[in-house]
Amino acid sequence: MQHHCPCGHDHGRRQFLIYLVGATGTVALAGCSSTQVADSLGGIAMISPAEERAMGEAAWEDIKSEMTLSTNRDATRRLEDVGWRIVDAGGNRDENWEFALFDDPAINAFALPGGKVGFYTGILELMENDAQLAAVMGHEVGHVNARHGARRVSAQRASAIGLQALQVALQIGDVARAGEIAGVLGAGVVYGVIMPYSRAHELEADELGVRYMAQAGYDPQESVRFWQSMQAQSQGGRPPEFLSTHPAEDRRIRELRRIIPEVQPIYEENRLSQADLRRLVARMMG
Repeated sequence: MQHHCPCGHDHGRRQFLIYLVGATGTVALAGCSSTQVADSLGGIAMISPAEERAMGEAAWEDIKSEMTLSTNRDATRRLEDVGWRIVDAGGNRDENWEFALFDDPAINAFALPGGKVGFYTGILELMENDAQLAAVMGHEVGHVNARHGARRVSAQRASAIGLQALQVALQIGDVARAGEIAGVLGAGVVYGVIMPYSRAHELEADELGVRYMAQAGYDPQESVRFWQSMQAQSQGGRPPEFLSTHPAEDRRIRELRRIIPEVQPIYEENRLSQADLRRLVARMMG
């Protein structure tokens, strides 16, 4: 399958909007009160869930106004059905979840705070079955449940504070101090501060996603098969947009294979439950 990457002003604006909650939230919420919450990776979220959701809602509405929704009702229904199963498996019904399929050939998917999940038709066409869709859906829902958007905004705030400190140090002639600050900022910019999500957050979303899909009755082995197909897409050319900020595929697949034996029994148990449910529905409909 040939990978198409839309370019130009409109595409750049869409990507900016998707990144909005991480890149411009620092400015938009600089005067707001905040709540500090530690995540499982040791990060601190310095904004409240309400602030986070408001940012996600605003970006979501802008994205929907800029992009074209798919008119394929079957594909949209499929996306929503898998999405709700993954949400239920994740145990978080507190968000105002919404799933949208955008008519775009790019191989991409994204999530925004507040439960907004977008898939492009390009990535959906690459998926061989619902379990592979569940793998990516689980990954995106994992970002929301782990509040990675809040960590991203917090990192931007910390970066902005650091830049201000650097400017002050330079103004007063404290060259040594300025050098220390610049060194810290340089590492932050390279390793996840400016990136849409850090590598650690991507790996955490992978782990949450494979656990959710197993709980929802989807074969976790399909997550590895999907990422292998994505890896094949990136060979010999520009990688799909979805992989541009993700961990190296070899590492991702290695981590998934480490987790799968732990969640396989969960899948086996829930797979039977889903099969029983389908048989019951079939009998009722028949």
